[in-house]
Amino acid sequence: MLTTPYRGIAIMLIGVPKEIKNHEYRVGLTPTSVREFIAHGHDVLVETNAGGGIGSSDEIYQFAGAQIVGDPAEIFAKAELIVKVKEPQAAERQMLRPDQVLFTYLHLAPDPDQTRDLVNSGAVCIAYETVTDGHGGLPLLAPMSQVAGRLSIQAGASALERAKGGRGILLGGVPGVAPAKVVVIGGGVVGENAIYMALGMAADVTVLDRRVDVLARLAQRFGAALKTVYSTRASLEDYVLQADLVIGGVLIAGAEAPKLVTRDMVKRMKPGAVLVDVAIDQGGCFETSHMTTHAEPTYVVDGVVHYCVANMPGAVPHTSTHALNNVTLPYALALADKGYQKALLENPNFLEGLNVCKGKITYRAVAEDLGYEYVDPRVALES
Repeated sequence: MLTTPYRGIAIMLIGVPKEIKNHEYRVGLTPTSVREFIAHGHDVLVETNAGGGIGSSDEIYQFAGAQIVGDPAEIFAKAELIVKVKEPQAAERQMLRPDQVLFTYLHLAPDPDQTRDLVNSGAVCIAYETVTDGHGGLPLLAPMSQVAGRLSIQAGASALERAKGGRGILLGGVPGVAPAKVVVIGGGVVGENAIYMALGMAADVTVLDRRVDVLARLAQRFGAALKTVYSTRASLEDYVLQADLVIGGVLIAGAEAPKLVTRDMVKRMKPGAVLVDVAIDQGGCFETSHMTTHAEPTYVVDGVVHYCVANMPGAVPHTSTHALNNVTLPYALALADKGYQKALLENPNFLEGLNVCKGKITYRAVAEDLGYEYVDPRVALES
């Protein structure tokens, strides 16, 4: 199918493969987003059943103007722009080709194997999680952080049940029985949404952060129901050891997360306490964390339950996919309408998303964490 170019723009072929990560039901483009690309004069290939997890059939995608493809290899072989949700898995990385544009979450700093494969592919790899908004925000990460922050409390409340290894505590308690003590590490988007849910469930909630302005903002929003504590080594240890549920929501954009809760601290926590590591995509902020899946979400270390699912928002794909498309669509359209070089070079905030370009690492934190030479993204694009 060929479409009429949009205002003279050259047609680009966009590919949307089905996600293959464990229990990942999100999809890179919704049918509504596909329709926007078609209106702009582009063509879209969608792998069969890619939208099944959000209730969008192949017929719905066809009605929006997409071509349905049965083999992901065909999508990777033909498409100039690949739009995904999660980082490409090993089999997908082998199908990438030089100058092909990949637009998705990458989380490269804790993933040397993926980084090596993307460098070797020669592709242009743009990470949702490092695109900025000029005000210190991460607009393409924010909606998934909102979802993950809210899910962290649901997951933690469930893991506290005795049958699942937890302390057997109801998060909000009941009249005459104290609620669970919830400690949130980090007052950013994840932390704020975790606080919102935990307070809504009547838990006893404390947040720790090193930014006094963040603590002040949270105190103003949630009032006296929320305890705000300046984070030091001593205060962090004190509150973690008292906690029934700890949410790890720290983030250093593009870099590996700092290990704030040590193995020794975990050993001294209450038996059956729960750790939910929302930072696990970036390596995790608990020393005892390692990635888990929705199929096997938890494990126990020293009597403490760990929930470290790397794609938490995948559990609610309908909400997550639509929230993600709301923010990624304008950037994806810019890539298609203008070509990746012009789209990135004329928008310095979008340029921050470029992590790998034609065999070069173009995001400083990734280069430093993994020992690569850093190449300025403008230099890489213009070379």
